[in-house]
Amino acid sequence: MPAVTVENPLTLPRVAAPVAAHTRPVLAVATAPSGFEGEGFPVRRAFAGIDYQHLDPFIMMDQMGEVEYAPGEPKGTPWHPHRGFETVTYLIDGTFVHRDSHGGGGVINGGDTQWMTAGSGLLHIEAPPESLVMSGGLFHGLQLWVNLPKSDKMMAPRYQDIGGGQVKLLASGDGGALLRLIAGDIDGHQGPGITHTPITMMHVTVNPGAELTLPWRKDFNALAYALAGRGTAGAEGRPFHMGQAVVFGTGDSITIRADESQESRSPNFEVVLLGGLPIREPMRHYGPFVMNTHAELAQAFEDFQAGRLGTIPADAR
Repeated sequence: MPAVTVENPLTLPRVAAPVAAHTRPVLAVATAPSGFEGEGFPVRRAFAGIDYQHLDPFIMMDQMGEVEYAPGEPKGTPWHPHRGFETVTYLIDGTFVHRDSHGGGGVINGGDTQWMTAGSGLLHIEAPPESLVMSGGLFHGLQLWVNLPKSDKMMAPRYQDIGGGQVKLLASGDGGALLRLIAGDIDGHQGPGITHTPITMMHVTVNPGAELTLPWRKDFNALAYALAGRGTAGAEGRPFHMGQAVVFGTGDSITIRADESQESRSPNFEVVLLGGLPIREPMRHYGPFVMNTHAELAQAFEDFQAGRLGTIPADAR
């Protein structure tokens, strides 16, 4: 970890710490429970136990892995439906193949992001390529679910393939942190992801002992999730570590700091930072569908069972 990096962050554009900013306090730190998804690959449920009012417009996020597969062990998900939201799959290590009933999809490798707008609905599969199944190897990534407003829930499905080389690379003012901006705007720098709901998503690497303070939109919420290592959040220095999520309160900047001593397997503090403009509409989530009402959820299941969300391609059966 990580797949996209630079040898010398000091060569990158800098994001200066804001002056006289109101640093967001830490409201809560939650530990992600472990489980299994799909055909049995390990995940951590990053936002489990966090009230949706602090997550909106995000619905859930899974840390997939980090796992070292033996030959024959790599797993994915079977064909399944989605409607009413977007999935953002960010791969740090390994390879995943996506395919859907509309003919979309592709291969994502370490450092790549695939942004799938399910919209009105489709069938979808995620699986490791045969070569990875045969060889085994390291697999690690994230899948984030982003809600769509009612006006966009039934839009046509769409894909964005964001290669690692497209991610906007930035450095903190002192060069102690590397920022990979996937979507959104930070200090006038724009990430490549095109979003229906305004959000910011980035993966930051903070060197041991370094502090990162970023400007943050006042109307956005703010979340941090530790992929590896340990450090603190907020001016008050609230500790958090790998597998824990931080919920920030109101303000116009966020601060995280890496501990001086890190784990031997991860020399730096690796954190995903998320913010979004709350949709503030009723949200009903059941399985692979995210709608506004129970009636719309029932309609989604009916449409799926009637084959109106698509059919599995003949060559994939």
